Amino acid sequence: AEGDHLTLLAVYKAWEASKFSNPWCFENFVQARSMRRAQDVRKQLVTIMDRYKLDILSAGKNYKKICMAITAGFFTNAAKKHPQEGYLTLVDQNPVYIHPSSAVFNKNPEWVIYHELVLTTKEYMRNIMVIDAKWLIELAPSFYKRADPNKMTKAKRMEKIEPLFDRFNPKDAWRLSRRKG
Repeated sequence: AEGDHLTLLAVYKAWEASKFSNPWCFENFVQARSMRRAQDVRKQLVTIMDRYKLDILSAGKNYKKICMAITAGFFTNAAKKHPQEGYLTLVDQNPVYIHPSSAVFNKNPEWVIYHELVLTTKEYMRNIMVIDAKWLIELAPSFYKRADPNKMTKAKRMEKIEPLFDRFNPKDAWRLSRRKG
């Protein structure tokens, strides 16, 4: 499991281990104000959970659980690697790219969840997490379904490449496995 969300969680846990120290933030080039804001948001969430008498359970080091929880919340912000360059959002097929500040920049994972899109020269995904495509079907079954491999769209059928007919050679002579030498 990798991504910006887990990196931010690791930074928060390290700050927590330092007893929420301002010098720790300075030494690690982290803005103390941003860390305090994250701490305030966490306190708000704990208060809301207390109000509704919900149990506060930690996933601990089970990062898969954390990733699946984030995927369950951001399933509409999924993107798949495009064969040529960048990614395509699953919802509206927009071309998007991984922001250079991301922990997964230049790693080119197949499937990602992003928190927000930022438009500069290109449309960039920020706060990205690598996911397993199966999670989308499992966590959002009313939104995603497994594609039927027998049913190809017209566009996919048009992309399918088959060799040209060669009347001078046997039918499968073009296949590399059929060639001798």
